[in-house]
Formats: sequence, C-alpha cells, structure tokens
Amino acid sequence: MLKQSLNQKLLQKLSPQQIQFIKLLELNTLNFEQKIEEELIDNPALEQGSEDEGTDSSEFDEYNDGYESMKDESIDVSDYLSDDDGGVQLNDQYSGGGDEEKEFIPINAGITFRERLIEAVKPSLQTEQEYILADQIIGTLDDDGYLRRPLRSIVNDLLFSANVRTTEEELEAVLEKIQDLEPAGIAARSLQECLLLQIRSKAKVKNTAITKLAETVIADHMEDFTKKHYSRLIKKLNVTEDFLKEAITYISKLNPKPAGSSSSGKETDFIIPDFIVKEEYGELRVELNGRNTPALKVSPSYLETLKGYEKSKKPDKSTKDAVQFIKQKLDSAKWFVDSVKQRQNTLLVTMRAIVEIQRDYFLTGEEENLKPMILKDIAERVHMDVSTISRVASSKYVETDFGIFLLKHFFSEGIVTASGEEVSNKEVKKILAEAIASEDKQKPLTDGKLQIVLKEKGYNIARRTVAKYREQLNIPVARLRKELA
Repeated sequence: MLKQSLNQKLLQKLSPQQIQFIKLLELNTLNFEQKIEEELIDNPALEQGSEDEGTDSSEFDEYNDGYESMKDESIDVSDYLSDDDGGVQLNDQYSGGGDEEKEFIPINAGITFRERLIEAVKPSLQTEQEYILADQIIGTLDDDGYLRRPLRSIVNDLLFSANVRTTEEELEAVLEKIQDLEPAGIAARSLQECLLLQIRSKAKVKNTAITKLAETVIADHMEDFTKKHYSRLIKKLNVTEDFLKEAITYISKLNPKPAGSSSSGKETDFIIPDFIVKEEYGELRVELNGRNTPALKVSPSYLETLKGYEKSKKPDKSTKDAVQFIKQKLDSAKWFVDSVKQRQNTLLVTMRAIVEIQRDYFLTGEEENLKPMILKDIAERVHMDVSTISRVASSKYVETDFGIFLLKHFFSEGIVTASGEEVSNKEVKKILAEAIASEDKQKPLTDGKLQIVLKEKGYNIARRTVAKYREQLNIPVARLRKELA
C-alpha cells in the first residue's frame, strides 16, 4: 500500500537574471562584445542608443516580476507605458564614454600553412587519387605540423567521408612526398621522426660525421638521449665526450615543432585588456575597457506598440499573444541591460580592491612589491562570494604602465620569512628561477640543494614545496637539466 507524506524542503534557486549576470561576469571583453552582438540580434526590443537618447532605468520599475501575469485573461498594458521614449542606457563609467572612437579587433588574414603545403606538393602528385590523399593527410595535420592520426584511421576517414578506397601503403607513399617539403620535419608522426627528417634533409646539403652521429643517436638511442644518459651514449657509441657534445648541440638546434612559425589557419589571438590601471600624479586610476561596448537601451518602438494595444477594449487571443510576446522581449531587454550594468559595477569594485592591496606594485612594477593575496581577501573586502571573485579573475587582463597581465597574476599565496615578514610566493619562484639559471649545468642543483639556497636567503620552505614551485615554473628535475662540458 502506498504511503503519502508531506515534506518541506528549503532550496536555493537562481533567478534567470542572476544566471544571466553570472554568465556575463565570466566573459572577457572580446567574448562580452560578441554576447552583446548576439543579444542585439536575438532580441528586437534591445537596441543600441547614443548617450542623449537614454533615460534612467527606473522608468521600467513598474514591470511585473516574472511571466505569471501573462496567464491572466485581462492584460494591463499601462504598466509598460510612459510618456518618455523608454530608453535605458549605460552611463559613461560603464560604456567607456562616447568621445572615444570605436576600435575594431584586427584579424590575421592570409594563406594558411596547410594551403601552402597543398600548393607545394601538387607538382609531385601523379593522379587525382594522390591529390585526394594528400589533401586528406594535410588537412589532418595538427597545428604544430604533426600527423598524429594513424594511417589506418585516415583510410577509414576517406572511405566514409569521401567514398574513396585506398590502402595504408598508398597513403605512406603520398606521406613521404609531403615529408619532403619545407619546413623539414612536417607531417612527422612522432618527435623522433620529426628530428630524423630534419637531420636527413640537412645531410642532403652537407653530410658530416656530426650529422651521421646525430642521426644514429636519434634513430637508435632516443630514450637515452631524452633522459640525458650521456655516459651510456658514450659507451654504446664508442665516441669521445666532445664528439657527443657536438652532436647534441647539433640536435638541439633542430625544430621540434616544424609548423610552429607558420600560420595554422587560426585567427591570431589579440589580448584585449578588460581593465586599465594608470598612475597619474601619484594616484592610481582604474577604468574598464569599454571602447567596443555599445550603449544599450530598451526599444522605444516596442513601447509604442504596446500603446496601440491599450486601445483594445476587449482584446482577442491574438492580441493577448502579441502582448505576451512583447512583454517577454521587454523584460528580457531590461534584464540584460541591468545584468550588464551589474557586471560592470562588480568588475570595477573588484579591480579597485585589488589595486588597493597591490598599490605598491602598480606604482613601481617591481615583483618584490607584490603582496600575498588570495580570492578570499578580495571577497571579504568587497563583501561578495569567493565564487564571484573567481569569475571576475577568470581570463581577464589588466593593462598597466608596465605591461598587460592576467588578473590571476596578482593572486598568490604568502610565505613567512625567517624575520617574520609575509611575502608572495612569486618572489620565491623568482629567486628559484634565478638560482637554476645561474647553476653549473654540469652539476645542476637538486631540489634539496635549492631548498638550502632558499633557506640561506631567509625562506624556510620544505623540499616538496620547492619541487612544486619548480614544476609550476616548467623547469625539469636536475638530471634533465644536466649538460656535457
């Protein structure tokens, strides 16, 4: 027998406007501009407007909350009417001012490296079938120039997508023609093959004992080479240390990413700062970069349309549907404008709090003046949730007098020195990087020795912390930093 029961639950749910605000807050300037463009296309009740057209958004405070009123049989459109044009626009502090010229984001245009390869390989192709295979292989290359998809998978790709039957042997023959192209090493399937292709290409021009030794090292002793087991190589190859060093120097000049300097077909990433912090007469001025953000307002024409429906004494179903549609669009436009203003205000408040804490750094640009600061510090200062500050700090850039930095650059954990002073771990990482840069490469410093170096400078941290900072700096362990004399 079924039992019925009544339970009460307390749930926290975000309103549609809160969700919209959170999504906008995560966007950087470029994505934010794209979102505005999309919203202007999707919602005809939202328009761009010049500064003198806008009015205060309080005109729309008479809107009914939600959409429940749409279900009523009698719809009072007077709630949406006012004597003014109903414009709502961002203030100067949010829109970036009307006197500045709008700047357009440049896009890198030109022939891609794949297109260049297709043109270069054409003369060596014999049939239409080979051209199709070459086009498929080149189109499958990664942006760094490697062919990481197995040939057997490309055989299946051609069969299912282009109804072209081929074999791995035919693909291999065409691949060899592509690998003969410049830059040397293109279309390699591994780092080992990439280096061998470059060595053999250079050997065609000038083949010496060094190139032969380099080819042997890469072809037959790749593992020992990558792990820097030089003593094993000397013994196995029966060569002197100086001779091996010359071969290793030769190999180190090869390019592990043959397409790294070529255009990969992607648009070039241009950093657009979200904030601008400038020093003026000893004071720091914080601005939002709103040069490409248009002024927004709710469409006056939609309000005028509602005025026309007001004259209907007994609205029929089509009239009610039309009023409901207009209400949805007007509410959506108002919500979007309010969310944009809330986003801009949150960004400004957060950035100003960061500048207050890191004032010495923004005035001098010196890394040692960067104070320890975590998300919680800013959240407590501006009375917001840590998750909100995290969204602000995500993928945002700051333009300063000393360059453009990721906002996350200013956040770091603190370390207490021997004197009791709390400093940023960025300062410790800087000392660590300098110590490794100046070490004897024949006897590189281990993490234990690096710990001693830091301790002598007043930073008493554990060896595992040293290893963590070294890894964050993308510096390999001591054995892999070792070089021959």
